[in-house]
Amino acid sequence: MSALFDVEVPAATTAAGPRPAPSGISLTVYGLPAPQGSKRHVGNGVMVESSKKVKPWRQDVKQAALDTVAEHADWTPLDGPLIASMVFTFARPKGHYRTGRNAHLLRDSAPPRPHGMPDLSKILRSTEDALTGIVWKDDARVVGYAQLGKHYAGTGAPDVLAMPGCVIRVWPLGEEAAER
Repeated sequence: MSALFDVEVPAATTAAGPRPAPSGISLTVYGLPAPQGSKRHVGNGVMVESSKKVKPWRQDVKQAALDTVAEHADWTPLDGPLIASMVFTFARPKGHYRTGRNAHLLRDSAPPRPHGMPDLSKILRSTEDALTGIVWKDDARVVGYAQLGKHYAGTGAPDVLAMPGCVIRVWPLGEEAAER
């Protein structure tokens, strides 16, 4: 069985040129995951996003995807039924930590995972839209999620980053991820 993912993606191509495309893709996006919320009508048929944070997040996702696929000479957006994994990482609020000499310790009442805003479904939507045309032909191709969640940075769970961002993995349905 061949590996679907290049877990550690080098910054440069190999001496022989760009590597061939894998059957799946893995990428890491750094930045603040932002929800795609409602759109607002401003007149003359023009709609704008209600969240100012969604545009920078989409740009971060798009750039990470473009950088990753640029390393593969024959990459074409995935088509057909796909499975995806998206693990979103957020910074812990300062209020989760104690004060004084124990400021580095979490309060007993600090939740283990983010359970407030932004909605997981809305950050998923903005991320999926940013990958369209680069990673997959259309986000409608995603038929299931192997892993999907929000975590605080540095919690040690699989695919959780040390800073805000997201680890994204996508592969064709029916293929096992050799290195997930």
